[in-house]
Amino acid sequence: MTTTIRLKAGGQRLELVPAIGGSIAAFFAQTPRGRVDWMRPMPEAARAAGDVLEAACFPLFPFSNRIRGKSFAFEGRAVRMEHRYDNAEHGHGWLSPWQATGVDEARATLVLDRPASADWPFAYRARQEFTLHPDRLEVRIAIANTGTIRMPAGMGIHPYFPRTPRTVLRASVASMWDTDAEVLPTMLAPVAPPRDPRPGLAVDEVALDNCFAGWDGRAEIDWPERKAGLSMRAEGPLGFLVVYTPTGEPYFCAEPVSNATDAFNLATAGRDDTGMIVLAPGGEASARVSFVPREDA
Repeated sequence: MTTTIRLKAGGQRLELVPAIGGSIAAFFAQTPRGRVDWMRPMPEAARAAGDVLEAACFPLFPFSNRIRGKSFAFEGRAVRMEHRYDNAEHGHGWLSPWQATGVDEARATLVLDRPASADWPFAYRARQEFTLHPDRLEVRIAIANTGTIRMPAGMGIHPYFPRTPRTVLRASVASMWDTDAEVLPTMLAPVAPPRDPRPGLAVDEVALDNCFAGWDGRAEIDWPERKAGLSMRAEGPLGFLVVYTPTGEPYFCAEPVSNATDAFNLATAGRDDTGMIVLAPGGEASARVSFVPREDA
């Protein structure tokens, strides 16, 4: 049986499944009009099967998104990752069981300790701290270098949100990475309609799997049919927003992350705007994301 941690505060509910990638299984409210899901709920069958791809949200450590060819060079060291997905998609965190180190009625901390290995020679500790309030969810994330050599790093979270025909996503961004057939970056380009989330992106009308740069850490989701919405606020080094709107699916993703896709290789090529974090031994980077739901009259 998969252990589920259940938190509550007022009408808000949060369900965590540490063994399935340290994931959120559900974030919802119990209201007079019934249950309102703020994230896509993880089906019971997926929980039983340990299918992290059906989670409501999973963590992104030790980097966000993809690395071209599962390989990069850092400070003279060649790194070739072994990974079940092409281009080392989303790193290790979502594919690893996490440990709960502190749980009470409205708070929980999950930790992942990963030793250095042949394919990732950097030891690290990743941490997620969940605090549920009657009006919001706060998620603090951190990554610490527990090894003896400098480590390239990134982090973020990957929430899945319900999608309706009239769903709108608004976010202030500066530019967008165009991508190739492997969904890897090719060029940093200006943002233009219909892919521009600044005036409001009609989620059901455009197919995206792109990383936006220059994000100010604020995003708004409106679900007119549900008479509901949600504000997302990111603090710390989360200056990128990945937006994924797969055609025909009942969900979309808006992912607050610290690095551009393939950041390590882009940095090696000479770019200084990739968001790559370099942690000295003992160093740590942290961030916070708040989700503030609302019900409209």
